[in-house]
Amino acid sequence: MPLDEVGFRKYLKRGGRTERVQEEVVRIVRGFEEFLRTQRNNRTLDKAQPKDLEEFTKWVEHEPKGSAKTHIWALRYYFAFSGMKDIERLTSELREGRITRTPFKLAKFLGVKPDYVTKLASAGIRNADQMLKAGSTVKDRKTLSKETGVPLETILELVKMSDLSRIFGVKSIRARLYHDADVDTVEKMAQWDPKELGPMLIAFVERTRFNGIAPLPKELEFTVATARKLAKVVEY
Repeated sequence: MPLDEVGFRKYLKRGGRTERVQEEVVRIVRGFEEFLRTQRNNRTLDKAQPKDLEEFTKWVEHEPKGSAKTHIWALRYYFAFSGMKDIERLTSELREGRITRTPFKLAKFLGVKPDYVTKLASAGIRNADQMLKAGSTVKDRKTLSKETGVPLETILELVKMSDLSRIFGVKSIRARLYHDADVDTVEKMAQWDPKELGPMLIAFVERTRFNGIAPLPKELEFTVATARKLAKVVEY
């Protein structure tokens, strides 16, 4: 089945995508459609498989400095539009693996006292990656607390939020929300059903008047799915 461009553009427009973005997304989907036709045994878009997407990204990145990040981003819209859940999930995984992130600064976590951030900085700990490395075990956290004068409970709090920040999109407000709602480790997040986690967080925000909003269902699906794939790096 060929691309339903009219219906797809309407879908993109409903999602707030501009004309320029629509043009770029459609162009990339057309490119994938041509790739399927010429290099994947004349396969059509509606019959695309995860392996087809993997081969397409390799093909795009075959050129020196070639990157498929934009292609994966665009195709995710199409697979969501078409209800192709398995291959849509793969786009998230492939894009995640191609994003280079700057380590999140401890000072940007919501609710952290500046003087504690300063004391940790004096010990060479300024971001989430450094916090995880310095406080991954109970012994490490006790030693760090003694050396810096930062309370042990604050060290643990920062380690937990740093651990959660390994999940794409979980930073200042989200990390604090999950921590305070007792979904404070990657392992706990992985145990939740997104459909149950959403209502719990909404109730928590309303009950505590938390300074932020609860995540939408799609975000929670991605967050929980990512947590389930992450390796355990902290000893509690």
